[in-house]
Amino acid sequence: MLTVRSSMKEKLLQLIRFGWNQALSCMFAVVIFAAMALTHFVELPFIPRYDFLLLVCIMMQWILIRTKLETIDELKVIIVFHLIGLVLELYKVHIGSWSYPAEGWLKFGGVPIYSGFMYASVASYVCQAWRRFQLTITGWPPPVLSIGLSAAIYLNFFTNHYIYDIRYVLMIALLPVFGRAVVSFTVGSRAYKMPMIVSYLLIGFFIWIAENISTYLKVWKYPNQEAAWQVVHWGKIGSWFLLIIISVIIVVELKRLKETLNHSGKRSDVIR
Repeated sequence: MLTVRSSMKEKLLQLIRFGWNQALSCMFAVVIFAAMALTHFVELPFIPRYDFLLLVCIMMQWILIRTKLETIDELKVIIVFHLIGLVLELYKVHIGSWSYPAEGWLKFGGVPIYSGFMYASVASYVCQAWRRFQLTITGWPPPVLSIGLSAAIYLNFFTNHYIYDIRYVLMIALLPVFGRAVVSFTVGSRAYKMPMIVSYLLIGFFIWIAENISTYLKVWKYPNQEAAWQVVHWGKIGSWFLLIIISVIIVVELKRLKETLNHSGKRSDVIR
């Protein structure tokens, strides 16, 4: 009986450690959501809502770099994903997939500049979690496959309005490409393993929950939410599932490139 209790206590402590490190890794996203909630319930007198959110995002990014919670290399990754997200936002808003109803000084093509930081916060999470959980990946596919799949996923977000949506084909393609990829992570002193595809799905699900919170706070709206808020369609989990793959691939391939350059062209099968 004592052994069972000790085992359950250890599992509970591990769960708390895991949750705490996850929360720390989500700092950027948490600050953005706090600012969203504040501007939803409090009307700002001197600055439009979207511009205040942009200011908060810039300040938070500065704090992360200043306190060395993020490195300059990680900042480069975050900037890349910010630009990727902003281009996607401009296109999706242009064709009416969703809209930003509030006013903003720095709003172009109906898209506030701060919106790119929502995508950047995902990249920030990946970078932070990588360090806090001491991630290593084995079985990662060759660059031609991972980068090619990433490009196909991103392109499909644009072409699916004009030609056949191949997202399900891309999901099936994940099996041969990432079927062998396993991520190892450490919580406390114990190591765990998880298939990469499962980790993509879990992150995509939690981003979908975050999207529901964001639309409830009226930061942006889907067409079916114009009259009254509704839960974001569950099919969006698939979209975020694919989008997080792009984010992870960018981080991994840049890490692998750096490791290759640092080791005179020798590439390791284990990505740290």
